[in-house]
Amino acid sequence: MARVVFSTWRGEFIDNRGKPEEEWVESTYKLPEQYEADRNAKAFIGWDGFAIFDEAVDVVRLGTEYAATYQKYSEACGRCAPGRWGGRILYDLMDKIARGEGEASDLEHLKDVSRTMMETSKCEIGRTVPKPLLDMMEHYHDTFMDLIENKKPSKDYHLEEVNYIAKVTAPCMDACPTHVDIPAYIEGVRDLRYDDSLKATRQTMPLAHTCGRVCPHPCEDECRRANLDEPISIMELKRLGADYETDHGLEWLHPKEPAKEKIDKKVAIVGAGPAGLTAAYYLGLEGIQCDVYEELPVLGGEVAVGVPEYRMPVDRYNKDIELAKSVGTNFIMNTRVDADMLRKFDEEYDATLLSFGTRLSKKVRAKNEREDMPGYWGAISFLDEINLYVKYGIGKPVDLTGKTVVCVGGGFTSMDVVRCSIRANAEKVIMLYRRDEKTIIRNTTYEEYHEAVEEGVEFIFHSAVEEIIEDENGRLKALKCNRFELVPDPDGGRPQLVKIEGADFIIECDFLIPAVSQAADLSLLPEEWELELTSWGTLKTNGRDYMTSRKGLFAAGDCEYGPMTIVNAVGQAKRAASVISRYVKTGEITLTDEEIMEDHLRKLRVYDKNEKVTGWLPGLPRQVSEKLSVEERRDNNREVNLGFTQEEAIAEAERCMRCYYIAMTAV
Repeated sequence: MARVVFSTWRGEFIDNRGKPEEEWVESTYKLPEQYEADRNAKAFIGWDGFAIFDEAVDVVRLGTEYAATYQKYSEACGRCAPGRWGGRILYDLMDKIARGEGEASDLEHLKDVSRTMMETSKCEIGRTVPKPLLDMMEHYHDTFMDLIENKKPSKDYHLEEVNYIAKVTAPCMDACPTHVDIPAYIEGVRDLRYDDSLKATRQTMPLAHTCGRVCPHPCEDECRRANLDEPISIMELKRLGADYETDHGLEWLHPKEPAKEKIDKKVAIVGAGPAGLTAAYYLGLEGIQCDVYEELPVLGGEVAVGVPEYRMPVDRYNKDIELAKSVGTNFIMNTRVDADMLRKFDEEYDATLLSFGTRLSKKVRAKNEREDMPGYWGAISFLDEINLYVKYGIGKPVDLTGKTVVCVGGGFTSMDVVRCSIRANAEKVIMLYRRDEKTIIRNTTYEEYHEAVEEGVEFIFHSAVEEIIEDENGRLKALKCNRFELVPDPDGGRPQLVKIEGADFIIECDFLIPAVSQAADLSLLPEEWELELTSWGTLKTNGRDYMTSRKGLFAAGDCEYGPMTIVNAVGQAKRAASVISRYVKTGEITLTDEEIMEDHLRKLRVYDKNEKVTGWLPGLPRQVSEKLSVEERRDNNREVNLGFTQEEAIAEAERCMRCYYIAMTAV
């Protein structure tokens, strides 16, 4: 909800002008009426209308600044005449009226050009920029005519007190936790400029090999192409630039030239997983020395020891790690940080980032559940043993020949457990999950679930372990399980899981591997610091600048939020690194306008699932990359997804509608 003077946002017409405030109608959208805690916004304008929060705002100047932003963009793009020349005309005429030199005919010309752009521009930014300008000319017609008839400039035309803060976004960019410029890297693929594609990715996502393979791709859930036929295969297009760089032995393609000399600032990072690597990379680009402390004997965190080789080949992940090293990062392995070390970090470093994972497996809460029971094997420990041997030759191979394995869970970790069990030659592999197939696909991906089913994993839904049964020697022997059914809530709420009486069943098995969730080990935190924690037992931050309740101590990734996806951890760490870089130089905690706008737009939501997309040819099939057959992959750790061929990649990239939008806030 937002209080507005006037709004046409997303078809919601609100006009509170001249009404007493107690009669005002509020917007149902989360419009950015408060830009920051100490700064209110005066107005917001974007691809689907505009909203006025302060009656004193200069509407004509707002439209002029918006047109100016698009004019610069269209000049740089230049892909279509309506967009390029239309952008020039929009700005020239808006500015002419704003400076008091306009004619009534200019207003009509503006309307004609705006309608032409909306009908003929090749991409969404050209089609949508005129929308709020047309709304302004209709609903603030008297304001425009006052300037035209009296030959006077708009009231704020010569003032610099009002800031007009613009952000170019897209539905897919908004949905991505790292806000990668997705249309740009797809365009690089389409144009066979894989270097441009990779540079666009690395602006905000350094782990291009990794997130081009194992990302749950929330961007695809908010791809406008889905409103027409099927979403773009965004994730798979991401890996192409990184693979090109690696396969051709190119020098590192950084998003900008790394600082040639280190500045006199140092940051300690605890944990060398995706969050730690990301923060180290972006801080290193700025010339800030980072020492990264890692408890494991290898770098990479859970992607290294948790994500299987068949999903994320270690040689590709190591390339992402080498990228972090290339900017001068210092890694200290086999080092478990404790409270005493953190106290020293507090004295010796300018800032510290906690980015360790959640490596304590939670229990399934069954009767007779004991971690020391033979046959009870925590998911983290299981995957450690599997992957340290497969990827690094550390330890011994896991052989499950003739064994029955039951995993309890419904996320990526449980999927990794069951598919690794298949490859370790288990005779039977079962996953128990309390909810349904639809939910497990939403928790992971359709591809991951489908491939597990193909490989022989048996899924038993709406079930849970009630009791662990042991044999006379105290070893796990069987599981007593309950069945549940979904009972609709008569009040329309979420259906409830209710146990079905008399439907219990027994599974005889050799191993139970709980993968319901993980917890963070916070024993390294000095007690006297009294750090604030969440109700989930993770480090509490405000979720925007990622500083904890102790100044100079930041947290990102699993230890801040709980078990999360790789792309979420990277997104948090990228933001944390940005804040830390300013903090160590100035001592202040600040966000950039780009970051503030990202947060506002995510609350507002850029994607509209109800939008009817027109002007594009529907029915172009989504490309499907080649996968190893079940027979080829079931007994080994070869990478399953072979990626697109060049022809497939171009065909898929050409499906992208380049859905850029411009948003602007007047502050």
